Amino acid sequence: MVVLGGTSGERAVSLESGRACIKALKKKGYKVSSFDPKIKNFNLINKKKVDVIFNALHGRDGEDGIAQSYFEYLKIPYTHSGVISSFNAMNKLISKEIFIENNIRTPKFFSIKKTEYKNKTIQKIISSKKINFPVILKPINEGSSLGVEICKNKKKLSRSSHYLFKKYNELILEEYIGGQEVQVAVINSDTLGAIELVPKRAFYDYKAKYTKKAKTKHVMPARLSKKKYNEVLNIAMKTHNVLKCRGVTRSDFKFFNNIFYLLEINTQPGMTSLSLVPEIAKFKGLTFENLVEKILLDASINK
Repeated sequence: MVVLGGTSGERAVSLESGRACIKALKKKGYKVSSFDPKIKNFNLINKKKVDVIFNALHGRDGEDGIAQSYFEYLKIPYTHSGVISSFNAMNKLISKEIFIENNIRTPKFFSIKKTEYKNKTIQKIISSKKINFPVILKPINEGSSLGVEICKNKKKLSRSSHYLFKKYNELILEEYIGGQEVQVAVINSDTLGAIELVPKRAFYDYKAKYTKKAKTKHVMPARLSKKKYNEVLNIAMKTHNVLKCRGVTRSDFKFFNNIFYLLEINTQPGMTSLSLVPEIAKFKGLTFENLVEKILLDASINK
């Protein structure tokens, strides 16, 4: 069974990913059904008719441990990372603390709660944290760059904060790192490769990821020296392991002044026609159908 869609802001992307995976699995000879938790509750999954769940959900309730906890309760093997790993990776504050504890460099950051924002001006908060403009403002638990704002000055930061706090209770403010955008795919104990992104837009946001009009230039393999290429693969593998992930993950980096900064790790990377993991896998000689099957065969429970 392929679980797709859901209720997050990434529903459309999840539907596209899920449909692509259904098609691939059918080509491989598997009998495939689908399930959309927006239409039916997870409790309505008939576990007697399901051998394995291929989790194609993205965003909140799909890659943050919620869906995974249902799959565990139903005792059905499922793809990608488990409950705790998914939760930790999705929460940008927790994941960044784990990066720091394991000597994985990440941009300076701090969080702001809505209650704190109401009591102080955003200018006073940022001044006390000693982070210079430009800065990145974003929700602590969204994917696909939803809600991400680049703020070049105090006016933009105040406007973006006011807008985002209407929807979210906590935001993360992070120093902006320039340089190359590099993303690395890992599957199980193997690194698939590193791709470089050259967005036409200000950064690799939702439109750059999923619309052809704003299509980002992809450079595979990333334009790095052999030493630095191997270094970023090793950091991604280390990140995958310290968060105890399984299946496929994608780690997002900025490379600036000869230093890699890890922005985040994604435990449910996209599987659309514009997605990066399939493109990286293809370069390594792994077809989309074989990639999907490889992810499926790693399905498990209680990890």
